[in-house]
Amino acid sequence: MKPVGVFGGTFDPVHYGHLRSAFEMLQALDFDEVRFVPCGDPPHRGITYASAAERFRLVQLAIEGQAGFVADDRELRRDGPSYTVDTLASLREEFPDRSLGLIVGMDAFLGLPGWHRWEEILEIAHIVVAHRPGWKAPDIGVLGELISEFGTHRVDDLHGSTLGRIHIHAVTQLEIASTEIRDLIAAGRDPRFLMPDRVRDAILESRIY
Repeated sequence: MKPVGVFGGTFDPVHYGHLRSAFEMLQALDFDEVRFVPCGDPPHRGITYASAAERFRLVQLAIEGQAGFVADDRELRRDGPSYTVDTLASLREEFPDRSLGLIVGMDAFLGLPGWHRWEEILEIAHIVVAHRPGWKAPDIGVLGELISEFGTHRVDDLHGSTLGRIHIHAVTQLEIASTEIRDLIAAGRDPRFLMPDRVRDAILESRIY
């Protein structure tokens, strides 16, 4: 069976930058599905501007009708900080024989050694790094050693094993940030064309931001 992509984040709010990266991963890496997992209680970021339930609803609206996209609320249903390793462990229980691919941006990957129990992640899943222009994969230090030992350029390696590989994949660069969207909305401006209309309409109607 094809791998399952795992795309976590605060999605505060979700926008086309998230959606395009996930879509390119779905197609280029031949994932069976990409599961959007909004962070319930982000341990590193602190507070979110919209509630977990509101952010999950916006994700549902954003991916509605797109084959292969799934909204996953497991972090919202779990008490305590939303650690990625716990989310992956939960998915591993659900999909014991499937390849799992954790999708992260290069900026997040560079901060990997600061994650909770980060050394266990490759014992549960692959790591798929979305690479954009301007970011360089490390070739020294802990992460450089990790890429040297576990890195692969072959998509087939993500299908041939269920965990343990690091794959860096170039994606289209869309300079959209949730922070800038929130600031734009707070200034009374329209976020049209930065996100699906369904998401925009829900935000403006509910005044989440």
